[in-house]
Amino acid sequence: MVSFALNRACVRPAFIKAQRPCSIRSGRRSLRVCAKLELQQVAGAYANALVEVAQKTSSLEAVHSDVDTLASVLKDNAAVLVLLSNPVISEDRKKDVVKKLASEAGFSQYTVNFLNLLIDQNRVEALEDICESFEKSYCALTDTQVATLRSAVKLEQEQQFLIAKKLQELTGSKNIKLKPVVDEELVAGFIVEYGSTQIDLSVKGQLDRITGELLMTAQTM
Repeated sequence: MVSFALNRACVRPAFIKAQRPCSIRSGRRSLRVCAKLELQQVAGAYANALVEVAQKTSSLEAVHSDVDTLASVLKDNAAVLVLLSNPVISEDRKKDVVKKLASEAGFSQYTVNFLNLLIDQNRVEALEDICESFEKSYCALTDTQVATLRSAVKLEQEQQFLIAKKLQELTGSKNIKLKPVVDEELVAGFIVEYGSTQIDLSVKGQLDRITGELLMTAQTM
């Protein structure tokens, strides 16, 4: 079994404790905001630790693939996170679930041990935020531009490849990661969104532009 260098020291608990506690104002909304901020701070610390280990062990791509898969699993099946976060369920039972999931998805041992560490330290509730934070760090390290591709129907792989290649030319990024989303309201065509930029090549977008032009013309008459 491959040893996993990530331990309690790696996640820098002192750093987590050093964070200034969020000032609690009256009202449930303030409490929720505070809790969310603290959760994001914890997630960032754990994600950075996982990135560091993945880099040192030359397994960044493998771990990133695992995290990508894990994020999809959590998105499609909320019951997994509910089960792993349930304080009533034993740690052994949770680790059995992780073992089964890892076996089916082909996770690396580093990812498995990291998930077990989250269980040991009762931090599984931060898993979704950890995946998101890890993704941001990975993209920054590998010069990867993430873009959302919204289309009226699911595009073929070849079409997605051509769009990604064009985006690579436009952005100058080393890598492009497309996140396809089917949006039937677009009628036809597609919209690409990355950063603060939007490229609208949808029929709906064209209709909206024509409608806007007609309204402007009518106002000036």
